[in-house]
Amino acid sequence: MLAALPLLALPVLLYNLMALMLAGGVKGAGAADRLSARLFSIPMASHADWSISLGDLFLIGSLVVLFVELLKATTSRQVAIVNHALTMGVFVACLAEFLLFPAFATSTFFLIGLMVLMDVLAGFVVTIVASRREVDFHGG
Repeated sequence: MLAALPLLALPVLLYNLMALMLAGGVKGAGAADRLSARLFSIPMASHADWSISLGDLFLIGSLVVLFVELLKATTSRQVAIVNHALTMGVFVACLAEFLLFPAFATSTFFLIGLMVLMDVLAGFVVTIVASRREVDFHGG
């Protein structure tokens, strides 16, 4: 049953924790400043410094989780339907938070929510295509 849980809920939950603890709560507008503050930098071969922020780390982690979710969507087990429904719930929660709370009105959270939407759409499309292949039409 753990396979039914959407993995993209993890970055959303981590962002919620960050918004509640570090940015002054959901009403706080300091989330954008906290997400864009430089955590560290990596020297590049071009002698430039690549600055990494907390928002960048959220997006990198979310992209990795999205990749795993897309791999999970290719299974045509019955638990995949439950996963799609729960992922839709995560997307609705993301949309509500993005629209209603200032701490979630950031580009980072918007992109995480967009990844959740892509997971919902990809899951449904993959399920439909896989079910079409399993149906065999005779005489037609």
